[in-house]
Amino acid sequence: MLVDGKSIPTTLEGPFKPVTVPLDISFCGNAVDLSNDDPRLQKTVPGFHPEQIALALSSTYDSVWISWSTREFQIGDNVKPLDPKSVASFVKYGEKKSSLHKTATEYSLIYNQLYPFQGLQNYTLGIIHHVRLIGLKQNTRYYYRCGDPSIPAMSEIYHFKTMPVSGPRSYPKRIAILGDPGLTYNMTSTISHLRSNKPDLVLIVRDMTYADLYVTNGTGADCYPCSFLDTPIHESYQPRWDYWGRFMRLQPLMSEIPTMVIEGNHEPEEQAEDRIFVAYSARFAFPSEESKSFSTFYYSFNAGRIHFLMLGPYTVYNKSSDQYKWLEQDLAKVDRKVTPWLVAAWHPPWYSTYVVHYREFECMRVEMEELLYSYGVDVIFAGHVHAYERSNRVYNYTLDPCGPVHITVGDGGNREDMAISHADEPGKCPKPTKYGDGSCAFNFTSGPAAGKFCWDRQPDYSAYRDSIFGHGIFEVKNETHALWTWHRNQDMYNAAGDQIYIVRQPDKCSTKPKVIINHNLCTNLNII
Repeated sequence: MLVDGKSIPTTLEGPFKPVTVPLDISFCGNAVDLSNDDPRLQKTVPGFHPEQIALALSSTYDSVWISWSTREFQIGDNVKPLDPKSVASFVKYGEKKSSLHKTATEYSLIYNQLYPFQGLQNYTLGIIHHVRLIGLKQNTRYYYRCGDPSIPAMSEIYHFKTMPVSGPRSYPKRIAILGDPGLTYNMTSTISHLRSNKPDLVLIVRDMTYADLYVTNGTGADCYPCSFLDTPIHESYQPRWDYWGRFMRLQPLMSEIPTMVIEGNHEPEEQAEDRIFVAYSARFAFPSEESKSFSTFYYSFNAGRIHFLMLGPYTVYNKSSDQYKWLEQDLAKVDRKVTPWLVAAWHPPWYSTYVVHYREFECMRVEMEELLYSYGVDVIFAGHVHAYERSNRVYNYTLDPCGPVHITVGDGGNREDMAISHADEPGKCPKPTKYGDGSCAFNFTSGPAAGKFCWDRQPDYSAYRDSIFGHGIFEVKNETHALWTWHRNQDMYNAAGDQIYIVRQPDKCSTKPKVIINHNLCTNLNII
C-alpha cells in the first residue's frame, strides 16, 4: 500500500519470508534500574495530597476510572496500616478547566505485603482510591482534580479524553502497546518515545515494576534465584511499585492517558497466607464488574469500534474454568457490525521463536486458540519474551490467512537480559519444560518440523524478529485496515523499525455471529 509516497506492506501480500534482524550488540543497552534514591522516584506532594494518579477505561466510552494513593508507604518490622476511611475519595471534573462542577466519589482501600519470617520487612501502602466517572460524552476532553476537599488535599488539574463511541469510522487515533518495561534507564527512553507518538490509549502487557527482583531491604539483582539463595520466601520490595507510579506521573502518562494492564509472571509476589497478586489487584482499577468477568485477571472493554480481550494466563483457563466460560459469553455478545476489530492481549506469547520461554504456555494455546480463531480475533499482543517478534497470520502452527497476527513486544526496557538466542539456531533448541504450563509442549507431528521440538530454521509463521528495546503503535484506519508500527529506541522518534497494514477479510474469513444470551440462565462467575 502506498501512503505519503512510502510503500507499506499489508498482510494481504503475505505470508512473508521470515526475517531476522542481525544482532547489534552495541544497541542492546545497559538495562540498569533507576536507583531507589533517584529524584524522579521520590514523593513530591505533602501529607494527604494525591500521588501516583492513573486513568483506566471502563467497558464503554462513557465511563473511566481514576485511581491515586495518599500518604507515604511504611516499610519495616512494625508497620501500622492506615484507616482507608480517614481520607475521602473525590473527583471534581468538567469540560472546562475553570469549571469543575461535577463530583464523583467511590471507594478506598489499603493493601499490605506481609511476611511470616523474622528479619523480612513488611510493607503497607498509605491509602488507595478508585473513583469511577460515568455519563461522559464520547471523544471529549475533560479536566479533573482528585483528593479530599475537606482537608483540603486536592491534586493539581489534569485532563483526559474519552474514547469515541462505537460507531462508523470511530476509532482511537493511536494505541500504544508496551511490554515488560521495568523501571530502568532503557525504560525511560521507551516512555519518551511512546509519549512523542501521542497515544490516546496505552496497553501494558505487564511485568511492570520487577519489584520481585529485590529483597525487602531494597537490594536488587538481575537474577533473584542466582543472588538470593537462602530466602525463605520469594521476597519483593514493594516501594518499587510506588517509584513506578511516581515516575509515570512526572511524564505525565497514566494521569492523562487511559492505561490498561494485565498480570505478568513477576507480579504474584507471594506473601503470608499464600496470598498472591495483591499489589497488582489493589493498585489498579479494572472494568471487571462492567465486563461481567468479576476478576482482575481477565476482562474486556471497547475503545471505539475495537473490542479488547485482556486474558489471564496466571489463573485457571481450561475449558471448565470461569475464565473460559466468561470468554465464551463475552465473544458471543460481540457484534462485529459495531466493533469489527477484535484484539486480544496477555503476557506470555504463544508464537515466539526465542529460546527463553519457548512454547512455555502451550497448554493455554491448546485450550483457547480454537475459540479465539472461531470468533475471528484479528491481532494478539503479548510480552514476556524480552525482544520483538511479529508473526504471519497463523493458527495451530500453520499459516492461515484467517488466523490472527501475533505480536510480541516484551522489549520495553526491563533489567533482565535481552532475548537474543533463537530456538531454531543450531544447538539452541531447549528441552520441553514444565515451567509455566509447558507440560503440553510436545514434538511437532506435522510440517517441516515434524518429529522435532524446534524448527531447524526460522519458522514460516515468524515474519520478523529483532532483539532491541522499543514499543508499538496500533492505528485502526477503518473496519478492514489497521497500521502497526514498531518503534525502536535507538532510532529517531518518527522512524519505524517494523511496519505493516493488518487487513481484515470479513468476506473471506467467516466468524461466529453475535448470540443473544438469556441472562436469566447465566450464573455469576466467582471472583478469582
